[in-house]
Amino acid sequence: MACDRFSVGDLTAVIGDNGEHGAHRAGYNGVFSLTSRHEDETLFVPAYSGLNLEHVFDGAAFDRGLIFEPRTAPMTFERVDASTARLHQPPTPHFRLESTTTFTLRAPHYIDMTFECVAHEDVYRHGYIGLFWASYINAPLDKSIYFLSRDRWAQFCTQRHNDESTVLPNADDERMPEFTGDHPDMLYSNESPFRFDEPFYYARFHGMAYILMFDRMSGVRFSHSPSGGGDSSEARTTNPAWDFQYLIPDYAVGETYGFRARVAYKPFDGRDDVLEETRKWRAELNGAR
Repeated sequence: MACDRFSVGDLTAVIGDNGEHGAHRAGYNGVFSLTSRHEDETLFVPAYSGLNLEHVFDGAAFDRGLIFEPRTAPMTFERVDASTARLHQPPTPHFRLESTTTFTLRAPHYIDMTFECVAHEDVYRHGYIGLFWASYINAPLDKSIYFLSRDRWAQFCTQRHNDESTVLPNADDERMPEFTGDHPDMLYSNESPFRFDEPFYYARFHGMAYILMFDRMSGVRFSHSPSGGGDSSEARTTNPAWDFQYLIPDYAVGETYGFRARVAYKPFDGRDDVLEETRKWRAELNGAR
């Protein structure tokens, strides 16, 4: 079995590998669909997925087959228990990156994500490992993501694909990585003038809030596309992509790197409630240390 359904608390999610499964297209891994007791339409475009490991990049000369390795390299799915799924990708053909992603649903409305990776060879031309996750959203009325930027709420909705699409942390030591001159425009290579103050953003889907939180600032970037998920003919609009990145500078072969993230998917109850969700998770993380 390469995908399965999980129901915990208010949430039901289908999670799987990068193979084709019915209407779900090959090349997309992670959370195929996400519904709630409060919203029965899936958050993610049905043919695609969310929290989908999409790119590995090192800023060198562009090769579509290389940067999309996570889409095509073999990947295995494991149902660990009634609330947990694990995806494992052995070392990929070119970048030789091995990765494991664990998704755990928790009541009442959470998906916890743990990602770990190991570089097995020193093949990254500019000395860093870049990783990119895409979430293709199912024709929301509001395509924006929202986050705190310089002590104010920022509404971030790019005008077009690959246009000022990557938001860095508000920290002096955070910079865009190096790219070879002929590297084309990509979501991960276009810098936004926005900066985020805290490692979370939220977005709206019908009456729901989608809150994505990270356990760190360093290495995390937010990305956005107004049309990354293609067209919705029924809604007469485009499907946005609410994305993120994780950069590993000065990596070492054989070392394990990673991060933790949490999705809260619940009825929207204002920005104070969003902030309370981030505070609660931060307290959980601090208590676990």
